[in-house]
Amino acid sequence: MSKNISSLSGRQGLENNLFERISERPDKETLAALAEEFLVGKANTFGAVTFYDFLKPENQGKEVYVCNGTACLCAGTQEKLQQDLEKHVSADKIGHMTCLGRCHENAAFQYNGKNYSNLNEEELSSLFEQKSLPGTDDYIIQHRGTPVLTGEYDKNELFDLIRNFLNQNSADVLDEIISSGVRGRGGAGFPMGIKLEGCRNAAGKQKFIVCNADEGDPGAYSDRYLLEKQPLLVLIGMMAAGYVCGAEWGVLYIRGEYPESVSACESAIKELTDAGLLGQNINGSGFNYAFKVVTAQGAYICGEETALLSSLEGQRPEVRVRPPYPVQEGLFRMPTVVNNVETLAAVPYILLNGGEAYKKIGTERSSGTKLLSLDSFFNRPGIYEVDMGTSLNTVVTELGGGFKSKVKALHIGGPLGGLVPLSKINDLSVDFESFSQNGFLLGHASVICVPFDFPMAKYIEHLFEFTADESCGKCFPCRLGSVRGQEMFEKAQEGSYKIDRQLLDDLLETLEQGSLCALGGGVPLPIKNALQYFEEELKGYFE
Repeated sequence: MSKNISSLSGRQGLENNLFERISERPDKETLAALAEEFLVGKANTFGAVTFYDFLKPENQGKEVYVCNGTACLCAGTQEKLQQDLEKHVSADKIGHMTCLGRCHENAAFQYNGKNYSNLNEEELSSLFEQKSLPGTDDYIIQHRGTPVLTGEYDKNELFDLIRNFLNQNSADVLDEIISSGVRGRGGAGFPMGIKLEGCRNAAGKQKFIVCNADEGDPGAYSDRYLLEKQPLLVLIGMMAAGYVCGAEWGVLYIRGEYPESVSACESAIKELTDAGLLGQNINGSGFNYAFKVVTAQGAYICGEETALLSSLEGQRPEVRVRPPYPVQEGLFRMPTVVNNVETLAAVPYILLNGGEAYKKIGTERSSGTKLLSLDSFFNRPGIYEVDMGTSLNTVVTELGGGFKSKVKALHIGGPLGGLVPLSKINDLSVDFESFSQNGFLLGHASVICVPFDFPMAKYIEHLFEFTADESCGKCFPCRLGSVRGQEMFEKAQEGSYKIDRQLLDDLLETLEQGSLCALGGGVPLPIKNALQYFEEELKGYFE
């Protein structure tokens, strides 16, 4: 059935997009009319619209959304924020979002379509009187090594880059990307060149490049930095990918939690249009290209590429069974490349300097650079770009300046990343292989500090609860297993209940082996790390 819905949704394409239509918060009558217009059935439109946090009927009428992401949880700022907000807005008008990307200063919330963080009482009062406040947040942006993503780029130089690669054979452009060895920065580390080549060779009357800007790992705000501070790098990376594959559409699927990112990308697209670098027959090259910016509606699972594609089609965003892979059957069942923001943003440097120049940065198997997001527990929180292979100790002590207060672990790479005890910092370097060999996962390379006095059992419960809340529900190991895990640790903290370790191990194995995607399959990793490195703290909760 889902294949039929993909095709039916694709009949009207991106110009009349079903997901955007249901994102307008339609009533039941309008939903029924949409189902008839797109020939997809009432159950499909209702099932989709009620899935998303921002569209669920029970979440309508909210005026303020408080961040409940892991960084804000560990910082302990949100309870007081809630109390302060209730002086201006009734409690029933306050909802939640995960995560707003203000992890460097916390006390984050969204009001009137704009994000705020760390406001004092006077600023809060002014905000609700004026309905808006000027200015944005400020954080450190620094590099150690090669400034691939944090460097200053001349706009005209970037515009010339587009003209130059459109004058080249598209196969030569692909060769540069392949020779660079650039790997996906969203967590999987899959070579970008292989994806592009697969899509290029796939048969299809239409192809798409999709920028996955909905990877909402709590603690990771590197994508937000690129979308707001370096949007041209992302857009040009998408254009080059489209040129290589023969795709005429680039879709930016951007988190609804990042409203400033949406406006920044739309402004950059206008700059490209005004420069004559978008549309039909760009610069006389015969290449046609257009962008579509789509605002997501609050679903962590849409960071998984196949769930994202289902969402774009107006379906309930459930993970798809693979194969076929998106490069064979993606958006509207057409060949599609899905890459994350940071991966695409590296392409302009590669084309400006050559694939071999990029390959020389970093390590043999992890070339290039990596952005890290450091949270508010660091003395110097912010975005740092380092050459792959840089020691984690350098990041923590030299770049981050150490910690403001005592910390016992670093959760690196989002909720599915590794939970690294401080004793392991000297053993790790920032690259895929080092983290994997030591039993961790680099992922987005976001760094969330777990305070010394934060109970590890409570942290594990939070991870299970996050997975349960964000599961698409398609596979039972993730849908049910995450709830059972959350219940175990909740009961163990509340009273005399003791966890059966064999039962927990079986549950983690079922999640790991039986889940369709990395949400259910990945959450056992940090929990296993916690059980291994914090055994003494946790043993009182077990039989």
